Amino acid sequence: MPHAVCWKADPQLIWTMVVTNGITFLSYLTICLTLFSLVRRTRKIIQRDWAYFVVGFALFIVACGTTHLMEVVTTWTPLFWIDAAANIITALLSAYVAIMLIRRSHTIGFSINDYAERLANAENEKLQMQQNLLAARKIEDWSRMSTAVAHEINNPLEAIHNLLYLIQRTQGTPREAVELAKTAADEVDRVMEISRSTLAFFRHTAEPEPVDLSTVAESVRFLLGTLLASKRISLEIHSEGDVVIEAIAGEVRQVLLNVVRNACEATAPGGPGVSINLTGSPAGVEVAIVDHGVGIDPAILATLFQFGFTTKGEQGNGIGLWSVKHIVTRHGGTVSVTSIPGEGTTVTLWWPRSSSAPSA
Repeated sequence: MPHAVCWKADPQLIWTMVVTNGITFLSYLTICLTLFSLVRRTRKIIQRDWAYFVVGFALFIVACGTTHLMEVVTTWTPLFWIDAAANIITALLSAYVAIMLIRRSHTIGFSINDYAERLANAENEKLQMQQNLLAARKIEDWSRMSTAVAHEINNPLEAIHNLLYLIQRTQGTPREAVELAKTAADEVDRVMEISRSTLAFFRHTAEPEPVDLSTVAESVRFLLGTLLASKRISLEIHSEGDVVIEAIAGEVRQVLLNVVRNACEATAPGGPGVSINLTGSPAGVEVAIVDHGVGIDPAILATLFQFGFTTKGEQGNGIGLWSVKHIVTRHGGTVSVTSIPGEGTTVTLWWPRSSSAPSA
């Protein structure tokens, strides 16, 4: 008999059951259609078996809704075999969903835990992004400042250079003064070269050219002569194979000078020397700078090439190794560091034969 008879034909009870079951059916139907739309929109990303699982779950939802719809129908019309058929379909779909859910419980649990962990680290990631943005701003500010300073000091340097030239050419100038003026002029030339290199660093105006790395290493040894003498250490250069590459010569010297100077400064006075090992191969040249100094704490290896990072306190500016990484990467090479605290550090540079650095 119809449910209305069982409910004693109480209108309030009948319409309460009809309205609530009708709302439940419409809600289940909406959920089902939403899941179908989700599968359709993500069909290029979601795996096929997961798509089947979602479709099965959507059909289970609408089957559950159909049982509530049949509750509305059988309130007045006793179509209980149709109601039974809807329950049979719902039972089969519920069993399918239960089995599929059990099979995927491990994956779902892992995904939830992974999401929770990433959510917990969101604040740290936000802080890291802010630090990266600050570093980028510092790079931009430093580049503007360095180019402005390099440009402004050129004129007074030219004037000093001309005055020293006049001192050398003026008749009656003591020989000792001429020699001192010549030495001073050479130093002014070096400062002007540094100024021009600074201006060219961000402009990339130089053309790549053949560069002999063994010759560059010899010039670095000459430039660090005072430091080597004060620390009573040696700088050994070992070359094997063809070590000529195509690069911007000034930037190659800048890279080696920065890395070798750091190696010398990390070595104790009178301790084992620093070595530059050059190994040529058909693809490029490997440059290994080895010292036996204090080494680097593993905790700071990951931040070693970040702009503004330094282990030298007030004596460092955090630019040297950042510029090394910047230059080598722009030439298509790589930089790696291995270090054992208390035993020493090895910085390995890989320079390809042909430079990928942009030319003028």
